[in-house]
Amino acid sequence: MGKLDDYSAIGKVGNMVCGDVMWLYIKVDQDDRGRDVISNISWETFGCTTAIATSSMVSDLAKGKTLKEAIEITNRDVAEELGGLPPVKMHCSALAADALNEAIYEYLEQNDREIPETLARRHEKVVKEVAELEKRYESFLKDEPETGPAAENATPCS
Repeated sequence: MGKLDDYSAIGKVGNMVCGDVMWLYIKVDQDDRGRDVISNISWETFGCTTAIATSSMVSDLAKGKTLKEAIEITNRDVAEELGGLPPVKMHCSALAADALNEAIYEYLEQNDREIPETLARRHEKVVKEVAELEKRYESFLKDEPETGPAAENATPCS
C-alpha cells in the first residue's frame, strides 16, 4: 500500500456510481530473458473495504508477472482469489483490473511499445469513465495532487 517512489507508470481509475478511486503504481524491469516484468507494485485506494481488498489482491497477482501475463488478469481472477465477491461488489474487482491495465497501457505508451488491441479498447472505456468522474467532482479536483489522492476528498461507497 502507498505510492512507489520510483514507479514506471500509474493507472488511475474511478467508479461513477460509488465514488471509489484507485491509483496503481507499477515498476517495470527486464528479466534475464529481456521481457518486461512488474518488479514492484503498490496502490492507493479510497473506497469501501472491497475496493481496498481488490487493490491489494490485483497487486499480489501482478507482481513478478510479465506485462503480457499481467494484461490477462481479469476482474474474475481478482474476485476468485478473494474467495468470491457478492454481485453488488464485482465493480471493485473490475476497477482493480482496470487500474492494472491502465498502468500497463501508460508504460507501453511512454516507451513507444506496441499496445495490444484488447488493452487499447479497455483504455478507451476507462478514459471515458475517468473524464465523466472528473467532471462530476471537478470542484474537489481543482487542488488535487496529480499523482495521488487527498484523504479529505475521498468518498467511500457503502
